[in-house]
Amino acid sequence: MSGGRPGEGSDWRAALDRVNATLDRLAQSGAEADRRAKARLVEDERRWARAEREWEETRRRGKEFDRRLRYLDNLFNGQWGKLIETLVEGDLVALLKERGIRVNHTWTNRKLAFEGYRREVDILAVNGNEVVAVEVKTTMKVADVDYFLKMLPHFKKLAPEYRNHTVYGAVAYLKADESSDAYAERKGLFVIRATGSSASITNNDRFEPRAFA
Repeated sequence: MSGGRPGEGSDWRAALDRVNATLDRLAQSGAEADRRAKARLVEDERRWARAEREWEETRRRGKEFDRRLRYLDNLFNGQWGKLIETLVEGDLVALLKERGIRVNHTWTNRKLAFEGYRREVDILAVNGNEVVAVEVKTTMKVADVDYFLKMLPHFKKLAPEYRNHTVYGAVAYLKADESSDAYAERKGLFVIRATGSSASITNNDRFEPRAFA
């Protein structure tokens, strides 16, 4: 027989049962917490994946919007450019005559090429010994003027039929940013401003055009 007080064994087993029950509850609670954590992780991953898909879709739509905007901008500026070219060409003969250059012929959108280098001149105004190349911009910037200036010294290589001509340059615009009109005049270019129904040379009366070639 085991010694001890009456009921001691049953108390010990009851305490053990309570400990086991507590451990079971803790285990179940831990398992539930783990399940919930995994569920939250899965849900978070789904949300991230959905957010990433939505971001990619937003970016795709943004690119498409930018592409369409550029297309419309190019279309708008292209149409404006053609209108300005027509306007300037119509007044160019009279404008240059006022500055001592008598023009016999004008051409628009003349494509030039030499050894892989290609350019398009918006308007050419020509007589027997002089040629004026005109760059037309809806909104003219200093960079546009510089780009045009780089071409002018090579004009006779691009258009050898004018190798015996004196080459002048002109820029025409609807709007001039960055004081590009004053900059163009300082560089020796004729400066032509287009308005709603006419065009005018804005160079001062003492202006002497630069012969580029």
